[in-house]
Amino acid sequence: MQTLFQPIVTTLLDELFRDAERTDAPLMAQLHAMPADERGALMADYKRLYGAAKDAYLPISRAAGVLLYTLARARDARLIVEFGTSFGVSTIFLAAALRDAGGGRLITSELEPSKAARAKANLERAGLADLVELRVGDALDTLADVRGPIDLVYLDGAKALYRPILDRLEPGLADRAVIVADNIDMVEQVESYTSHVRDPAQGYVSTRVNDLEISLRIR
Repeated sequence: MQTLFQPIVTTLLDELFRDAERTDAPLMAQLHAMPADERGALMADYKRLYGAAKDAYLPISRAAGVLLYTLARARDARLIVEFGTSFGVSTIFLAAALRDAGGGRLITSELEPSKAARAKANLERAGLADLVELRVGDALDTLADVRGPIDLVYLDGAKALYRPILDRLEPGLADRAVIVADNIDMVEQVESYTSHVRDPAQGYVSTRVNDLEISLRIR
């Protein structure tokens, strides 16, 4: 049986998605109720924003999680890098793909220490912690020394950092590396990233699927 369908994982994911729905709704309502200028200032300061959202899951959708798993298996990924662990929902999907491929390493970065601690506990519950290296701190620093070949990248932290994070990882990308970026609907914040990966001269084939940008690195 594939790891995603083992009871220890399905039960945990069901629990996390239920808790996310309960927890995130009032926090998101509070954010949207802010005056536009105040909300814009908060969104522009990623450290303050993610500090204010330290109790929010902001998780990947279940369908997108399965897509991540599928892409990692199709690519036969052995080294995966994730920007934005949160409570580890997307990390579980990615680590499950590594487990079913026979092993590998997932390097993931989380800015908020309390979130990282809960993500670690969730990965231990799922039986996947041995595949994951969880780095705590600003991803501009924690992911700066990752060496390739990197087979898959998942971006779901501060949107304005997508391009700077990719710039750090790009030298280590394997040929045919897959890069998935979430929340592409936040157009202004991700514009520098999407303009880069959508430019064929930069060595990518890229397309938007719902709120995901899925890119293939072709040197």
